[in-house]
Amino acid sequence: MSNLFWLSAAQMRRIEPCFPVSHGVPRVDDRRVISGIIFVIRNGLRWRDAPKDYGPHKTIYNRFVRWSRLGVFNRIFAELAAKGGRSERLMIDATHLKAHRTAASLLKKGLFPDVSGAPRAA
Repeated sequence: MSNLFWLSAAQMRRIEPCFPVSHGVPRVDDRRVISGIIFVIRNGLRWRDAPKDYGPHKTIYNRFVRWSRLGVFNRIFAELAAKGGRSERLMIDATHLKAHRTAASLLKKGLFPDVSGAPRAA
């Protein structure tokens, strides 16, 4: 496949300091596995649908789960964001949730929780 995503050597050098230290058995090629993780998430694929060029899908999945629990990806994102400087633009996510039609009646029945914490009018 020619449309595979691969991290460059410069990109790997920037994020490698955030990787956990390998204990015992050396890890599988970090560049290949992390590129596979990015490819799967970016394209909204199931782990088992990852192209074989990234290695076994179980390895990609296990690394993602293990490093997510250790906070490795949070450290990578924080490090990259800190080195990026102050942004001139602020992006707002346009994600929305669709409520079921019966959710509108909760307010009328008094079942809707008061999350504002403001005092109620008498």
